[in-house]
Amino acid sequence: MDELKAAALKVRENAHAPYSNFKVGAALRAEDGTVFVGCNVENVAYPEGTCAEAGAIAAMVAAGQNRITEAYVVAGSPMPVTPCGGCRQKLAEFGAGDVRVTMATTGGVEQVMTLAELLPGAFGAAHMDGDA
Repeated sequence: MDELKAAALKVRENAHAPYSNFKVGAALRAEDGTVFVGCNVENVAYPEGTCAEAGAIAAMVAAGQNRITEAYVVAGSPMPVTPCGGCRQKLAEFGAGDVRVTMATTGGVEQVMTLAELLPGAFGAAHMDGDA
């Protein structure tokens, strides 16, 4: 986890957050052990920005990987910030329910939850099977 923490803290510094000044960094470990990172990228035309988690997922998929085994998300806030609802669904697309997601502050406070805890009853591919 130290590798993910260091990677998330480092990429957070690259965030483009001129409107909110709320920088977020995310690091994901793929099934083969490779670490992929992303940071939030704001756009003056809200909500056209990109979340840190979405950026890391896009980098992972672009590299040919499609399974997350653990994640670390860090923000400069007084308490750990959970991924937004959209990013919870994006994480669930590529990770099993038991995947650990560590949410942290730049001050070192951490909270760990699984994807299933973050998104109970996640919509999945199984919902698309068969006739309704």
